[in-house]
Amino acid sequence: MHRDRLNRSGKFRKIRHVIQICSAVFFNGYIAGLRNGRIFTGKTKLFCVPVLNCYSCPAALGACPIGSLQAVLGTAGGRFPFYVLGILMLFGVILGRAVCGLLCPFGLLQDLLSRIPVRKVSVPGKADCLLRYVKYVILTLFVILLPAFFTDGTGGSVPWFCKFICPAGTLEGGIPLLILNPDLRSLAGPLFMWKMLLLAVTVTGAIFIRRFFCRYLCPLGAFYSLFSKFSLIRMKADRASCIECGKCSEVCPMSIDPVQQINGTECILCGRCGDACPSSAISYDLPVLTESSRK
Repeated sequence: MHRDRLNRSGKFRKIRHVIQICSAVFFNGYIAGLRNGRIFTGKTKLFCVPVLNCYSCPAALGACPIGSLQAVLGTAGGRFPFYVLGILMLFGVILGRAVCGLLCPFGLLQDLLSRIPVRKVSVPGKADCLLRYVKYVILTLFVILLPAFFTDGTGGSVPWFCKFICPAGTLEGGIPLLILNPDLRSLAGPLFMWKMLLLAVTVTGAIFIRRFFCRYLCPLGAFYSLFSKFSLIRMKADRASCIECGKCSEVCPMSIDPVQQINGTECILCGRCGDACPSSAISYDLPVLTESSRK
């Protein structure tokens, strides 16, 4: 009953926005860095945040898990990243891809870009299906294998994803640091131009295709998708109550059928489907709410 009222009133839409904004502020609360152009180096930088949030962002208070994972894998001697994987697995078991739908600042940016009033692009089914596997290739190749097995002359490794691909790093770290530090601008060469091109593609993609980066390219989303089937935070679809109006599919930022693919690897648990459902057939399946409804 509590879940039905929450979805029927659409209150979760407001709660979701508050959570996203608070999360972005919480992970990027070093305001002084935005004034002086210096990267925060306090003790909290020893901790991994569960979202894609660049270490080099002047406002960042924690370390990006993807960057940390590459750093440990690329360390001379090949240490196993117990701490980083432990953090990611903990959030994966508890939240699954709700991390993507509710907590990730780069996900919030994509949600805002998708609000730009342009006609959205519908990717053909087969192409869409194939493109969704790209993020798993990026996770396997650029985040794990290349940093772990290809070292430079000093015995260390290049953070392949962060250095050559990550658009979040360019937006949150590269651009602010160049703006705030004029002396760094002369150092921006072909690699930075390449990263700017990838950022432009990502931003443009997010305008025309909702959650473009999450859908096709994000290695962190690929990792969390492995926990979709058994994470504690889940969605519930009551097929007996479904009137097959299709409104849930229309609002889904990942362009899936929420009724048929509920809690699937592509579901980011954002709750939009539940807000849009006129029959309250889709709701959050939270243990706390379940216990309170029984009482």
